[in-house]
Amino acid sequence: MALLILGLVMFLGVHSVRIFAADWRDAQIAARGENTWKGLYTLAAIIGLVVTVYGFGVAREAAGMVYVPPAWGRSILHVAMPIAFVLFVASQLPMGHLKKRFGHPMLWGTIIWSAAHLLANGETGSVLLFGSFLVWAVVDLLSARQRPAADADTAKIWPDLAALVIGFGITGIFVAFAHQWLIGVPII
Repeated sequence: MALLILGLVMFLGVHSVRIFAADWRDAQIAARGENTWKGLYTLAAIIGLVVTVYGFGVAREAAGMVYVPPAWGRSILHVAMPIAFVLFVASQLPMGHLKKRFGHPMLWGTIIWSAAHLLANGETGSVLLFGSFLVWAVVDLLSARQRPAADADTAKIWPDLAALVIGFGITGIFVAFAHQWLIGVPII
């Protein structure tokens, strides 16, 4: 469990700098340059993610149950994940209607991903992992809404179509084999 907690602190901590230490972040970018900042940020995030994933695997084997998830929780998860994947993809594409409407589709995708997984999993490691991401995403979304909005480009339809195709494609890959391969748990 300690590795999972360490990984979450590292990964979510790096991703929380803009929320809780925006002035320090700006000073680091000014002193080191934007590319150096992005490089250090990315390195710390990758290390945190690797420790989180490994720590989650270890915690899943050792942890007990916090609650028994509802029987319908898995059904919600199967409906929610394609939506989350589409939003994740939309966040990385040029301005489409989804991105314009949601403002922060990555955060909304994270909220959907984590909340749906909490409905389907009640063991300690899952509650810690998905609960941490849920709390972080909500806090980050609230923080992002306090910052001045960037000028929104004109929304185009092709990024939305691409997000749908790629998001559903990723869903298919996860259903077919990736979830089993990465997490060790088959979806079906």
